[in-house]
Amino acid sequence: MVMGDTVLLEDEVNLAMFVALESGQSVAALHNHCFFDHPRLFFMHIEGEGSVEHLASSVRLLYDKVREFRTAHPTAADSFLKPTLPDISTITADPLNKIFRSSGEVNEGVIKFTFGRPAKQHGVAIDSTMGVNTWVAFAGSDENAVVDGDFVVTENDLRPALKSLREAGINIVAIHSHMIGEEPRVVFFHYWGRGPAQSLAQSIQKALPATAATPAKPRAGVR
Repeated sequence: MVMGDTVLLEDEVNLAMFVALESGQSVAALHNHCFFDHPRLFFMHIEGEGSVEHLASSVRLLYDKVREFRTAHPTAADSFLKPTLPDISTITADPLNKIFRSSGEVNEGVIKFTFGRPAKQHGVAIDSTMGVNTWVAFAGSDENAVVDGDFVVTENDLRPALKSLREAGINIVAIHSHMIGEEPRVVFFHYWGRGPAQSLAQSIQKALPATAATPAKPRAGVR
């Protein structure tokens, strides 16, 4: 088996994650280790099992691809270099409601969907209102939108959910736990994407089966 950390700049993270997942590795965590670091650094924890040759070559491929990217782009990017979002959000809710088979909460042109999953912590049932949920929020316009939110998945479902979103070009920005002593053990990952709202929604919907999520009851306000 192989385990370790890879230290990455912000614009290297999702390339490295894609290469790791495609070569059969699992990504167990993504987070910062420092305050006030310049440039900003992220630590991506990887693990995998297999022959020594396969593991070594897959890790080497990850580093080679990051090195190729950094050589081609010597200055680290400080944004996703996408068109500026409109000042006022005007996302059309109906097409997204149909994609998610749920009615999103609308607040000033921003639309949000929340999907809860059952869990227990210290023997007490906890649900979506306690934060055990996958949520998806859209802002911008129908053709120029941003999506962000959390996924909550079991440890076994983490890799397929990450792989599904990375294959769709959705950026993963953090992977970590939110609780101690929960049953089943769950992991949260935060994501961010840009593009047409319906395309983004379809990409998120494709990954939802890995969450065993069900639409949560509507709540006031948008998180």
